[in-house]
Amino acid sequence: MGRYRILEDVAIADCALALEGDTLDDLFATAARALAELMVDPATLPSDATRTITLEAPALDLLLHDWLAELIFFKDRDAAIFPCADVRITGDGPFALRAAVRGGTIDPARTARRADAKAVTFHQLGVERTAEGWRARVVIDI
Repeated sequence: MGRYRILEDVAIADCALALEGDTLDDLFATAARALAELMVDPATLPSDATRTITLEAPALDLLLHDWLAELIFFKDRDAAIFPCADVRITGDGPFALRAAVRGGTIDPARTARRADAKAVTFHQLGVERTAEGWRARVVIDI
């Protein structure tokens, strides 16, 4: 499973995330988990909702942007957060993403809320292959 950490020194009113994954699929699944954990405590979120998400973008950084933007959209429209994602990325430009996500709807009486993610920014957005796998940086407007 991939790893992430919050970067405290990148943006004052935003939240910067450094993401790592063994594979590209793992990197994108880790990004979904990191975003969910930024917004809520997943242990307090019901686990009764699923969705299938398909996206396409000409570059990997744009695909990561659109992926996280789609997850924020579900939070805004449906009050649904998806910390678990089974992601499959194909192509070599354009890139296609197909994911099955699992999570639940925010229950105001039960769900511990954290930051309210509003949007994914393009500031310092990047995805790159490393000797160990994949790494990305993304800044979330909160």
